[in-house]
Amino acid sequence: MKIKTSADYMSSLQAINPVIYYKGEKIEDVTVHPATAPHVRAAAMTYALASSDEYHDLATATSHLTGRKVSRFTHVHQNVGDLIKKVKLLRVLGQKTGTCFQRCVGLDGINAVYSVAYEVDRKCGTDYFERFKKWLTDIQDENLMVVGAMTDPKGDRSKSPVDQPDPDQFVRVVERRSDGFVIRGAKLHMTGAVNSHEILIMPTMAMDEKSKDYALVGAIPIDAPGITMVFGRQAGDDRRDKQETIDVGKPRFGAVGGEAMIVFDDVFIPNERIFLNGEAEFTGSIVYRFAAHHRANYGACKTGLMDVLTGAVTYLAQAQGSAKGSHVRDKVTEMIHLSETLYSSSIACSVEGVPTESGAYMVDTMLANVCKQNVTRFHFEVARLAVDLAGGFIATLPSEYDLRSDDVGHLVKKYFTGVADIPVEDRIKIGRLIEAMTGGTAMVESMHGAGSPQAQRIMIFREGDLAKKMSLAKALAGIPSRKKE
Repeated sequence: MKIKTSADYMSSLQAINPVIYYKGEKIEDVTVHPATAPHVRAAAMTYALASSDEYHDLATATSHLTGRKVSRFTHVHQNVGDLIKKVKLLRVLGQKTGTCFQRCVGLDGINAVYSVAYEVDRKCGTDYFERFKKWLTDIQDENLMVVGAMTDPKGDRSKSPVDQPDPDQFVRVVERRSDGFVIRGAKLHMTGAVNSHEILIMPTMAMDEKSKDYALVGAIPIDAPGITMVFGRQAGDDRRDKQETIDVGKPRFGAVGGEAMIVFDDVFIPNERIFLNGEAEFTGSIVYRFAAHHRANYGACKTGLMDVLTGAVTYLAQAQGSAKGSHVRDKVTEMIHLSETLYSSSIACSVEGVPTESGAYMVDTMLANVCKQNVTRFHFEVARLAVDLAGGFIATLPSEYDLRSDDVGHLVKKYFTGVADIPVEDRIKIGRLIEAMTGGTAMVESMHGAGSPQAQRIMIFREGDLAKKMSLAKALAGIPSRKKE
């Protein structure tokens, strides 16, 4: 049955049986386990917006495959308008959840594989594109959540996949059959893995011919035999696990995206779900296009988070009686300026989008890398300003246990009171929210999600078209061009 609402999504997760471990114990139901439930609720917001009148147009699209209404998170971008609506949707979701809602990686994987599969078929005579369209139609019709699985462990990073002492450090084909292939290996840091329905496995880097067993793309249900997931720890998860609602800071939604390690222990993928099988020359294109789409997203979702953080410190300043200070207004203004600058990068790379051979639209890759590079700086600066304005009390607040204590609760309330007409509990709650949004995990994800900062700098240099820039300068200076240059 097609998933239409948040409740449908919750029920769909309870109907499958993936193998998931956290802190050494198996999770039986991700919708209620304290470690995973906040992330499930964040992802559920993508379904809630699609079924709301206010955001329906942003959160849905018309499938070019079927003509039916589908989630924008399963849609192949058909024009610049699609790219822009995606950006607007991501910012709203960031504002609504204050965290990662986890469906972007699957969306970006879908768009990258779609366009590359078309090109593989044209050159190699394969039928990957038709297979992919059939799989995608099912995903769209059922409105399933897809985790895009790209990052391999990599082992010894000075060595290629085939030269690793342990060949499983990159996901690889270990057996080819007439009806499919068997894979082994792992994917790390997979956002939203434990509460997805399908895994779209992609290569983590450009491969050469000797690494063709690692040049694979395929899709598989998350509860397929041979798949084990280990859910990662996050900053403050002990607070969350004990359900200390105020101390968590953001009790309804998770810290980031709920990342997990996915292990494939001789997992079989049938032919109809294989979209690349040894055509190594196309692996670079998949990684390149996926990365550009994903980096473009960060200027939208992270702007939504920055909006929340800006609002939080503004309210805290009111609670503390410092809102009218010129230095406070100046720092809040800078937070707004950085947020909107970042958002403009995401809009710009969408507006400059162009069609691929398949008809699917790609963002401008240079501007997408600039966008993500700005995230690695601006989000940290907004967090720094937030901590600056909030003051040191957000790091030394007594716990909720103390606030509720018969012995010392009255002391906590007395000495953490600010402006008289704002309850002390509200000041503590907003302080904990700021702590949760600046305390580590979110910042790491902003820095390293979609590739480390150096990855974007490499792409920015490659796409800088320095030859053209030199010719512009030489033309103005009256320097003739030479063939060897």
